[in-house]
Amino acid sequence: MASKIRKANTHGTIAANVRVLIDYRPALRDRTGVGEFVHQLVTALSAASLIGEQSPELLEITAFSASWKDRLQYSHGLPKNIQTVDRRIPVTLLNLAWHRLNWPPVELLTGRGYDVVHSPHPLLLPARSAATVITIHDLDFLDHSDRSSSEIRRDYPSLVKQHARRADQVVVPSHHTAVEVERRLGISANMISVCSNGAPDWSPRSRLPSNGHLLFVGTLAPRKNISGLLDAYELLLSRQQDTPDLVMVGTKPDEAQWGPRLERSPLAGRVRCPGYVDRATLKSLYTDALVLVMPSLDEGFGLPILEAMTIGVPVVSSNRGALPEVLGEAGLLVDPIDPSNIAEAITQILTDETLAMQCITRGIDQAQLFTWKASAQALCAAYQKAIAVREARR
Repeated sequence: MASKIRKANTHGTIAANVRVLIDYRPALRDRTGVGEFVHQLVTALSAASLIGEQSPELLEITAFSASWKDRLQYSHGLPKNIQTVDRRIPVTLLNLAWHRLNWPPVELLTGRGYDVVHSPHPLLLPARSAATVITIHDLDFLDHSDRSSSEIRRDYPSLVKQHARRADQVVVPSHHTAVEVERRLGISANMISVCSNGAPDWSPRSRLPSNGHLLFVGTLAPRKNISGLLDAYELLLSRQQDTPDLVMVGTKPDEAQWGPRLERSPLAGRVRCPGYVDRATLKSLYTDALVLVMPSLDEGFGLPILEAMTIGVPVVSSNRGALPEVLGEAGLLVDPIDPSNIAEAITQILTDETLAMQCITRGIDQAQLFTWKASAQALCAAYQKAIAVREARR
């Protein structure tokens, strides 16, 4: 690879033509945390101001997708200067071949060469000569594979250490996750790059809701601690019948698991589960929220906290994982396995107007510390490191 692509300019961005392929598949459907992370980073990397006013095409981004059902289209909100490659291949089949056989190389599927190939997951995308980058959002699957999908249970725990050591750079969303990756996978600190999520492009709400709701945003995976949240909400209802309704945005609850509980007193008619919603609807739900509750047992970042703070919603958060790192001093931290602690913190926000306003003000300031532009710049620096490592390994 020509040396012209190696040098960084004074802004910390890559200063010549670098071809980067990013696996865009997590953003194809309803965008959860990883999908939003991928979409926003691809968008930020495409911005001309990030790369340089004189040569906006210096960083060539290709969004890659392979699915039997879902097609990658610009209707997903991709910038027009992003190249796309879309192949009709079943996701499970391709992942099995990639994870277990390290084949086929992505260049074979795209017909193009790349300088960097970036996986938004902990396992590599096979590549012939490109520098490889993986993303480890958290390591919850090592301790609690039962909380994960069947594919994650099958592949991630047994392969993540091997793939992380083969990668030319490991991207993580928080310093908490960086420490965990170094400690548990034996990856050197200089092989790890922190690339945080950015705050959404939303303005703080102009007024507080007079008749709002409690809000949870996320998948209904076990590590999100839905049972703990519902336990806390039942405590609130037992103490105060006029407690605001609870809205749980994300995966629709499994009827067999949650249906009976949600249909009997005291939760019957008090918990709304709209499933996945589009960004406009999500923003509206935040705007009408009195409190965001995030009682996770572990998180590698915690994007809903950042979204809530941006809008001006007070946050009650678990004290585990990277959540304290994201929240800072802008909200209330609780023990996620203590429903009474969660309930008490929610009550404090609902009944103490001074505390609520303090959380709102501090949250808006805290959210401004996180931008997608800064995230993209950190990612460019990670790509530089990956290219240098790959050259040294040859």
